[in-house]
Amino acid sequence: MDILLNSFPATVVTGLLAFLLFLYSRSWISRHVYQTSNKKRAVPEAGGARPLFGHLHLLRGPKPPDITLTDMADKYGPIFAIKIGMHRTLIVSNWEIAKDCFTTNDKAFSNRPKRLSSEILAYNYAMFGFGPYGPYWRQMRKIVTLEILSNHRLEMFKHIRESEVKLSIKGIYDLCLTSTSAGKILVEMKKWFGDVTLNVITKIVVGKRFVGDSTKQESENNERSRRAMRAFMKLTGDFVLADAVPFLRWLDLGGYEKAMKKTWKEIDQLLEGWLKEHKHKRISGQNKF
Repeated sequence: MDILLNSFPATVVTGLLAFLLFLYSRSWISRHVYQTSNKKRAVPEAGGARPLFGHLHLLRGPKPPDITLTDMADKYGPIFAIKIGMHRTLIVSNWEIAKDCFTTNDKAFSNRPKRLSSEILAYNYAMFGFGPYGPYWRQMRKIVTLEILSNHRLEMFKHIRESEVKLSIKGIYDLCLTSTSAGKILVEMKKWFGDVTLNVITKIVVGKRFVGDSTKQESENNERSRRAMRAFMKLTGDFVLADAVPFLRWLDLGGYEKAMKKTWKEIDQLLEGWLKEHKHKRISGQNKF
């Protein structure tokens, strides 16, 4: 028994090394066969990749990512591949190739990669903008095209877009009238455009303005919800290392998963409140549509 216990760690290590060697040899053989059979059609892969992390160290180097990719395009041509962690990614810098990708071969490129933000914030890929290509996504696209983006709907909600822009411009005009600096005020245009866009969306979806024209308590609730929505937009655009190297997810480097779960709860409460309010209005006959 002692002999078996003493040899157990060595047996495990030997078995693990043999398994890794098997995987490496299988990967090398499949890659070699693919490159041999498709030598004329193979897309060149940029050099300098590192195990597991690929070309991430180059994209996070002293140069901005776009400059790095431009230098790679000058070296490898208008179409080449890089490794974003463990995922092979195609880089295209030619409009003719890009057109071919999104017209002739659009189905091959219509899917979306699995991301942590899409899983947590988008209800496990249920949101239309984050869902993978398939029957569900095609059905959602039909609904969105007919009920939201059709010419009839756009014309129906035209007055909302016009009124929100007029109200926002009037708000700046009123501030100029009350200003003590000879009618001059400082306007943060990024916030102004964000508020206009947010008001248009919420006015169309839930029938009320999200910024302005509300009580103090409503303003505080709206501000919390607006911060949650901004966090949602930021987190969906952030680069998360676990997306590139999935087995590092349990470490939650940078605290992204924790922040996403917190933001998801706030967004979920906001959407649930809007849904209950919509159902109440529908039952009472207040909704026109």
